[in-house]
Amino acid sequence: MVTFEKQTECVVKALFLDLLSQDEVCCRSLETDSGGLDLFEIQGPSLSRPQESSGDDLDIPFDPVVIASRLRQIGDECNMDFERFGSELLTEVLRGQTEKFGAAVDSVVKNWSNQNPELTYETAFLSVSVKLLMHLAKKAPGMLDLRHITGAISGNSQVRNYIEAHGGWGNFGN
Repeated sequence: MVTFEKQTECVVKALFLDLLSQDEVCCRSLETDSGGLDLFEIQGPSLSRPQESSGDDLDIPFDPVVIASRLRQIGDECNMDFERFGSELLTEVLRGQTEKFGAAVDSVVKNWSNQNPELTYETAFLSVSVKLLMHLAKKAPGMLDLRHITGAISGNSQVRNYIEAHGGWGNFGN
């Protein structure tokens, strides 16, 4: 059993590794993602197997590579141009202040949701988070601190409650 925070950390790291990968097959095929690749054996940015926990555990099996693929699809659908978006918080994140990632995403989502009312806040938050991570991974992967991105998702009670209400990360996108 792994906590929600550890699951989120694994998903974000899998997504980041996918974005940095030269081999697009690594995380892009939902048909083949669930087999063979042990995310915790990959050498990556401080990637380690989550420890057993006695706290707020989720007893749902999940494959972070498959979830990362689903999140990538959501991010691919986001047509946001961050360079032209007029948010001071977003500009600071684009300049490397990733500790403001969550606040920047939230401000973008509130503006974007007004223009796309068919999206729920939670879906929009995940979509913009992934799209911004994709943008930053291309622009300057060395400036990313995945703890801030993981914290932005895990620390957003509305997004966390949404994921947990739908069965946790193991059921995400089903």
